[in-house]
Amino acid sequence: MDAQIRMATELDAEQMLAIYAPVVRETVISFEHEPPSLPEFRDRVRSTLKRMPWLVCDNDGEIAGYAYASPFRTRAGYRWTCELTIYVHPGYRRCGIGRALYTSLFQCLALQGYCVAVAAITIPNPASVALHESMGMQRIGTYEKVGYKHGQWLDDGVWQVQLQPIPADPEPPVPWRQAAASARWHDALGAGLPHLKV
Repeated sequence: MDAQIRMATELDAEQMLAIYAPVVRETVISFEHEPPSLPEFRDRVRSTLKRMPWLVCDNDGEIAGYAYASPFRTRAGYRWTCELTIYVHPGYRRCGIGRALYTSLFQCLALQGYCVAVAAITIPNPASVALHESMGMQRIGTYEKVGYKHGQWLDDGVWQVQLQPIPADPEPPVPWRQAAASARWHDALGAGLPHLKV
């Protein structure tokens, strides 16, 4: 696998939507009932990239998976915490894509100044649980029967990880483009590459 981990662009939206749409239609992993249109998905990428990182694993032009962060909540006191999303192309599962993307994403988020990341996982989903726990994330609770899809009420488990030491008087996180000016950003993006299984 001759792959790289890089920032997503709107040009990646079509391939990423091809990964996401079957998850929406066929599973309860996403609580959306209908896949977004391509223009709507492009808007999501554009909106996220105004501040937060959205990474792709690009294998010679084919998107093997993607991961991004979004604000945890809107009130100012939550600004050091973000929420994670990750999806891997079915043809690339068990190739280390998820671990590679998260390794890079965690380092990018830390450079921005984020301290904590959380992830909600529809239960049961043993593969996703295994990935998140392999990244040091700990289950901190369950939202019971918070979603309804495909004729069933569903629970969300919540996992959390500390991205860096918690400062006593933190500076607000900066947009990813500002963090990308650091010489460490390139290393952060490449941090996950050793986890890819060729």
